[in-house]
Amino acid sequence: MEPITIDITILSPVQKVWDYFNGPEHITQWNFAHETWHCPTAENDLRAGGTFKTRMEARDGSFGFDFEGTYDEVIPCEKIRYHLEDGRKVEIIFDKIDENTTKVTEIFDPEKQNPAEMQRDGWYAILNNFHKYAENN
Repeated sequence: MEPITIDITILSPVQKVWDYFNGPEHITQWNFAHETWHCPTAENDLRAGGTFKTRMEARDGSFGFDFEGTYDEVIPCEKIRYHLEDGRKVEIIFDKIDENTTKVTEIFDPEKQNPAEMQRDGWYAILNNFHKYAENN
């Protein structure tokens, strides 16, 4: 399957966008696709060879899962590359447009269980949630 690419432009400086994207205390505030879900915990060892784990759960307790991966490359305020436990690769590019504008692009390998369009929508919903959080906090 072809990798999926999504992007969003955020009206915040690249350092803030980077910090809010990677800080566990921030991740728990935005890392879910819909308000019926939440992210109760996040761990992040942001370095090549480091790992991350975020817990995603339905607010009603009916379902939950851990999203885990290992970093392959970390260039502060520019790029993150990691792979998930199943081997899928993800790349995130932080593009400083100007002092107060940052474009975030995510390129990810889709999994095989769900349609690509559904995965794109889900990842985009999370990225859009991040966008709102970064601009409003």
